[in-house]
Amino acid sequence: MELRQLRYFVAVATELNFGRAAERLRIAGPSLSQQIKALERDLGVRLFDRDRRSVTLTECGESLLPQVRALLEQADELRRSAAGIAAREPVRLGYVNWRPVDLLDRVAGVAHLHVDTWVLPSHTQLGRVADRSIDLAICWARAADLAEHELEARLLGADRLHAFGTGTRTAEVRAKDVVVLVDADTASWASWNAYAEEFASATGAEVVPVGEGGSTGPAFFDHVRRLRRPVLNNPKGQTTPAPPDLARRPVVDPAPFWTWSLVSRRDETRAPVLATIEALTRDVGAPDLGWLPADDPHAALSRTPAPPRPASRSTS
Repeated sequence: MELRQLRYFVAVATELNFGRAAERLRIAGPSLSQQIKALERDLGVRLFDRDRRSVTLTECGESLLPQVRALLEQADELRRSAAGIAAREPVRLGYVNWRPVDLLDRVAGVAHLHVDTWVLPSHTQLGRVADRSIDLAICWARAADLAEHELEARLLGADRLHAFGTGTRTAEVRAKDVVVLVDADTASWASWNAYAEEFASATGAEVVPVGEGGSTGPAFFDHVRRLRRPVLNNPKGQTTPAPPDLARRPVVDPAPFWTWSLVSRRDETRAPVLATIEALTRDVGAPDLGWLPADDPHAALSRTPAPPRPASRSTS
């Protein structure tokens, strides 16, 4: 005996017509008849008297109908209670250095969101989603890594990257004339290094290896002064003010963009997690983005094709 068979019984008892009940239940008439017969066998009683012109409840059917309705209501209440308990379970989210300022407001009343205090690199956060240490992550992702770990990504935001140069010039600088720093600390900067090297390969920008931690903070600005050429800023320095002797310059031909994805497991079924994904990405449009790596999961949004690939320059 199954709950769906009990629901079928109530539908037929309400309609007293197998055709109308089948239409209401959106199943085939013969299938409904077979399920009612199976229920009668399980219960050991006949529920309906039927002929070609009419369907009526038997005495047993009339006696059981209120009990079946009460049982189905209890089952529905159990589902509602379970959904309420699930909604109170925390949804664990990790991030790198950026998250929407209204993050918690977006999920208010939808799920109990716990934002992990460990601010870790993109590839690390992606791995934590894969091994189920957290449920969601806001990070940069590559399509190959998503496929390998059976993850999926939805666009949550994007940063247009700029360059810092010496002096006060704020004019645009072409991508081929900038420098990109590749950090020796690959454990922390694997995602940025991959992005920087592909950008250089696509545009002819110069790659300059730097010591650990040299791609952000005061060390980054020291490299700008030493190289005396515009240096592409990475996403961790997007909001850092320029020192008085340096200027922020837009990068063009093409304009580089860094995407932030909301990464989740492909087999995710928990209602609070799915509701959080929907709440966080519902109002995110499809912006026109500039240059993106070919393996970016949002590469289809790029409206700026990269120029022909010249040989990239590299110094030590």
